[in-house]
Amino acid sequence: MKINREGDIVELKGPPQFEYGQKVRSRKTVRNDGTFPGKEIGDILVRKGDEGYVTSIGTFLQQFYIYGVDFVANGYRVGMKARELEDMETADGADLGC
Repeated sequence: MKINREGDIVELKGPPQFEYGQKVRSRKTVRNDGTFPGKEIGDILVRKGDEGYVTSIGTFLQQFYIYGVDFVANGYRVGMKARELEDMETADGADLGC
């Protein structure tokens, strides 16, 4: 029985989308699922639009890259998938019509 909740996407076939130190923006609000110490389940850790820096790159289920993002303004480091993030340079260029 094959379980694949994210479709047929296997990110690990290619290089990571983001690099260490890269400035990124959250594309979604992230709540504590119980794995973030010191916060209640359901507490908001990151809001859509929050900016941070990639501080680590790991993997999950031999399928996805997980980016440890340091959201400096709120003092949290949160693991996120590539689809939950956007590159600040690309996003800023798109906003300016470049």
